[in-house]
Amino acid sequence: MPRKHYLSGVKWEPIVGYARAVKAGNTIFIAGTTAIGENGDLVGPGDPAAQTRQIIKNIEKALVALGSSLKEVVRTRVYVVNIDDWEKIGRAHGEFFHDIKPACTMVGIKQLVSLDMLVEIEAEAVIDK
Repeated sequence: MPRKHYLSGVKWEPIVGYARAVKAGNTIFIAGTTAIGENGDLVGPGDPAAQTRQIIKNIEKALVALGSSLKEVVRTRVYVVNIDDWEKIGRAHGEFFHDIKPACTMVGIKQLVSLDMLVEIEAEAVIDK
């Protein structure tokens, strides 16, 4: 099956050898995404809700580049450094997905690749075209 890749340009992609998103057939798989802004800096240091919003914007950008949108997201996985922030993160997630209602898992973890990163989100979308 042919695959189409979307590279976001973050410094970790060439080191690890991955793409931000891969489209295979009618499914798009979004790799763990953090709150890196257009300028390469982390958006929302210390603010898990702001990081969540930026992450979902980054996910949306990858989806659009591959011919999809947030409306076609069927699953998200949210990795949280401080599980006590679950409600702040959940509410920010809900700002985008309230009506879409993808399956969602939130997991507390020890650490992400940078100590300033508080949230990482994966997503999957199924294109109905």
